[in-house]
Amino acid sequence: MQCDRLNILSKAAIALVGDRRRGLLGIAGPPGAGKSTLAEALVEAIAAARGADWVAHVPMDGFHLADVQLERLGARDRKGAPDTFDVDGYAHLLRRLLEDPDQPIYAPGFERTLEQPIAAAVVVPPSARLVVTEGNYLLLPEPRWEAVRAQLAEVWHVTTDDATRRARLVDRHVAFGKDPDAAARWVLESDEANAVLVSSASHRADRVIVNTDDGWVT
Repeated sequence: MQCDRLNILSKAAIALVGDRRRGLLGIAGPPGAGKSTLAEALVEAIAAARGADWVAHVPMDGFHLADVQLERLGARDRKGAPDTFDVDGYAHLLRRLLEDPDQPIYAPGFERTLEQPIAAAVVVPPSARLVVTEGNYLLLPEPRWEAVRAQLAEVWHVTTDDATRRARLVDRHVAFGKDPDAAARWVLESDEANAVLVSSASHRADRVIVNTDDGWVT
């Protein structure tokens, strides 16, 4: 059944391209809800159906401000909040992907072990007809984030139960170097505030997808 649901979602994503030269699909949702998992599963399914060069994945994480900038701004302890991203740069990249589809376009990636962006780690080839991008704040009703939303054919919001989501976040922070107590504090004091903000904008999504033990439910 999970494969059937993913197949339905991948067909819906492919349909967004239509007669466009290229289409962009955004996947939003609170931290730990499963945005990256869905994006990667969609890209894999679409690549199997249309070819690996037909679809590309550009996560928003590459637009995290580097720690040196967060320290300059006094925002290191709020890393991951909406204002700790280069939102204008992200919107500009998405616009380039639409307006200049015949050139390879490079995008930053994010190294989880270092927790730092890495320049030009991702390339979108001219053959890519669909680009899947995911990030927490794609639906926020704020001018800079609305400039991001304007580039996207649709935005899907992913959610899951809060206990599962928090447990995943703690495990993720521990896996990338935080001790368990520090990880739990970060989830409660930082990730949860961001999750509340993201969830408050979920009604603006084109589709809501629930990440369950049985797969993706719409």
